[in-house]
Order: sequence, then structure tokens, then C-alpha cells
Amino acid sequence: MSRVSSGRVSSGRAVTRVVDSDPLGGTVRRTVLPSGLRVLTEAIPAMRSVSFGIWVAVGSRDETGSQAGVSHFLEHLLFKGTRKRSALDISAAIEAVGGETNAFTTKEYTCYYARVLDQDLPLAIDVMCDLVADSVLAAADVETERGVILEEIAMHDDEPGDEVHDLLARAVYGDHPLGRLISGTEETVSPMSRRQIQSFYRRRYTAPSIVIAAAGNLDHADVVKLVRQALAGTSLDGEPAAPAPLRPAGTRVRTSRPGSVVEHKETEQAHVVLGCPGIGRLDDRRFALGVLNNVLGGGMSSRLFQEIRERRGLAYSVYSYASQYADTGLFAVYAGCAPGKVDEVLQLVRAELAEVAAHGVTEAELARGKGMAKGSYVLNLEDTGSRMSRLAKGELLFGDLLPVDELLARVDAVSADEVNALAADLLARPMSLAVVGPFDGDDFSIAPG
Repeated sequence: MSRVSSGRVSSGRAVTRVVDSDPLGGTVRRTVLPSGLRVLTEAIPAMRSVSFGIWVAVGSRDETGSQAGVSHFLEHLLFKGTRKRSALDISAAIEAVGGETNAFTTKEYTCYYARVLDQDLPLAIDVMCDLVADSVLAAADVETERGVILEEIAMHDDEPGDEVHDLLARAVYGDHPLGRLISGTEETVSPMSRRQIQSFYRRRYTAPSIVIAAAGNLDHADVVKLVRQALAGTSLDGEPAAPAPLRPAGTRVRTSRPGSVVEHKETEQAHVVLGCPGIGRLDDRRFALGVLNNVLGGGMSSRLFQEIRERRGLAYSVYSYASQYADTGLFAVYAGCAPGKVDEVLQLVRAELAEVAAHGVTEAELARGKGMAKGSYVLNLEDTGSRMSRLAKGELLFGDLLPVDELLARVDAVSADEVNALAADLLARPMSLAVVGPFDGDDFSIAPG
């Protein structure tokens, strides 16, 4: 394992080292700039493209209640113009060379990225660094994007299959920021002022909190040089500082008492999610969790899919998933079915979870769960975007970059005893229930453990 140091760097001097040399990819190098900003690259000469991303260690969980949605609002606004470029200049510059740009906000970080031909990487670096470091946040743009975001929120409300997962987060985490919508709500976005957004931008978008990652046909020294040039004279070219430490995981996140949240909608299909608090991403059991999730609901051969869809035909879509944060997590099972079949589906889901909690998984299931995990890891690294994300997440979320071979070895090392112990703990926890469909709140009692 390549543990990443967050120690202070010398004033005015960048510090570079090789982090990993991956036989399935290329050499990974890491440079810490004097400002505390980190640059990681993976050189893959066989590629003709490069993915370039700027990752900021701030997300919706860093907002107060009145700020809910400001990270997402800011993500929209940064594409609206800088002192050098208009919104059209930004999009046209990248599209003129056949590239693409986008961004996304999560509960713990925000990412801005571009994918271009290798020869156009200097352009992508200049454009992306400019929009992240020097956005003007014009008042007119704030109003324009406010309308866009309110439409996005309304559109999300019209997608019950998406909405139900947010309802479960609210059921589990309650008033904690992890229980809120990343986009915010109409009540928080409508009154949000330019001053609030700008203050959040200046306080949170600092060099020590930013990781820049790139993967593809590139030269590390050239990338570092281009980044330093693009950021020169901006707020991200500040006084010498150390990179920000990992988000702390020592504080236990308070969860709500298990219960049910029901959103009444006259839908043809009911959407249900049953879930409970899970484990954090730095928990040593995360590899066992990946295997367990695959066995339960990770594919067409999983227990839940076979029992609920294949044998009984009760649902078109049924799966389990695990979300992991710095200090907690979420484990859940989703099913979409006819409203009249909800009770039977929930009964079968609970029975399957109880069975695995009590008796564990078979050796055949263990082997299949491992194979799925390993295949997913490797297949997800078949493009430059995934490689770029791996670098950034390793640095920003874990503080290290596990070589692919070591990652696969960690999965191989998972034992039946580890999976079964985790199942006995996790699947026996009291479950909360979220439902979107033609029901009333009193149609579902508090979900039993």
C-alpha cells in the first residue's frame, strides 16, 4: 500500500514522487505544490486521450441547514464564466476540439472534469483551472441557474425510482447533513443569495482541499507545469500550506430511530427501499462488504434477484447496494414492483436478509461474490476517466492508492468467516423503510429489525 503523506512542503518548491507502477496501466506520480494542492497523474502511452479532473473536498454534508444545496449550486455556477471566459467560451473551447466537460456534486466532494485528445490537454487544463479558480459568480447567472436548479429538483421529484433513495437517507440520518438532498430543496435554494454562495466558494475552494488528477497519454512534469501556469495569480496560488488531512472519521454519526417514510404518489409501480446504517469507507471490513453485497443483490445470480424476480416474478428490478462515507455508511435493498405486491416483496427481502444473517453464505456464493468484485474493479479501469477517478479518490478519500494487484489480493483474502460475521452484524440491525407509491403514511408500520 502506498501511504500518502500530508506533511508540510517547503516554501516555493513542489515535491514529486512515484506512487505506483501498475502493470495494467502506467506509472502514477504525485506532486504537492507549495500551496498544498496535489497533482496526481497516470501515464498511459497506449491511449490517445486524457481525462483531467479537479476534485474539491467539499460536498453537501459540509453545509448548514440554511445552506443546503450550495455546493451543487456552485457546481452549476462555475461553468457560467470567469474573468477570461464567458460560459459560451468555456463550452465552445472544449467542444471545438471534440472534448467533453461536466461536473458532479456528492455528499463529501465535488468534481469538475474534462476528457480530450492528448494533444489538447493544455487547453483542457487552462479552461478547467480557470473556471474552478476564477469564477465571477455574476448576479445574473445566479438567478438564471437558480431557475435551472429548481427545474432539476422538480424533475427529480418526478422520478420516484430516484427519489426513494433520498427518502431512505432521510429516514436513516434524519436532520444530519447526510440525510439531506444534495441539490437542496426549493425552500433552501430559492432564497440563497450570491453573497452566501460566494462566501462558501472562497472559504471552501482552497488549494489544500483540492486534488487534481489526470490519466492518459501525458507527461507528469508537463501537467504540473501547465497547472501551475493556469493557477498563477489566482486564489489557488496562495501561501505555502500542507494538504488538508482526510475527512475525520472518529465522530459517530447519530442516526434516527428506525421507521418508515412514505411519499404518496399515484404511480403504476411502487418503489421501496429497506436499509440501515452501514460501515465507513475506511473500515477494514469494506472488502467483505463488497462480497456480501454481491451475494445478496449485486447481480442476476444474487439471492434477492433469483428469489424475487426469477422464481416468483414479483419485481422487474431488485438489488442491494452499499454507500460509504468517512464515518458511516448505508446498506439497502431496492425493489420496484406492483403496489399490490409490496407486502410480499418486503416479506421476502426481510426473510432473505435474516437467513444470511443467521446462516451466512455458501462457499460457492463466496467465490462468486469475490469474482464479481474483482471483475468490477478491473473492468472499471478500462478507460482514462475511471483511471483518473481512481487517483483522485485514493488521495482524497483514503489517503493512499492501493495498487490494482494488492486490491485484488485483498478481495481474494476475504474469508467466509469475515463475510458471515459482517452479515450477522449488519443484516440484523434495525431497518428503516422508504416507499414511493399510491400509499399513505399509516400503510406501513415501523420496519422491524
